[in-house]
Amino acid sequence: MSDTDLRAFYLRYIGALNAHEISRMDEFINDETTLNGEPGTRDQAIAVLNDDTDAVPDFHWEPRDTAVDGDRLAARLINTGTRAKEWLGVVPTGASFEIVEYAIHQVRDGRFVHMTALHDAETLRRQLGA
Repeated sequence: MSDTDLRAFYLRYIGALNAHEISRMDEFINDETTLNGEPGTRDQAIAVLNDDTDAVPDFHWEPRDTAVDGDRLAARLINTGTRAKEWLGVVPTGASFEIVEYAIHQVRDGRFVHMTALHDAETLRRQLGA
């Protein structure tokens, strides 16, 4: 994929996430992938996304910066939402959150084969009222 194509692919992925169209992840994530440095599967990634969007029905990912190097893409995103259910071991208090996420992905044959997402979990828990 060209840099432009990879950016467009990533924005389609983010669009599907923001529409909570988790059923579309087979378009974006390879059957077998690396999730935060560990071997994983698309089904595992989908389970995490379903848990996140179930607990945070207004979960939103907003890409702010992206960089492409060959088949790798890095992005800085702002994640926002309000919990409706217990999530990450914290009961809902009505508190919303806004955190920065750094995502690093590698694409091969039109799907993510390596996916890493980094965020400040302590800041997230504090904003959630933990």
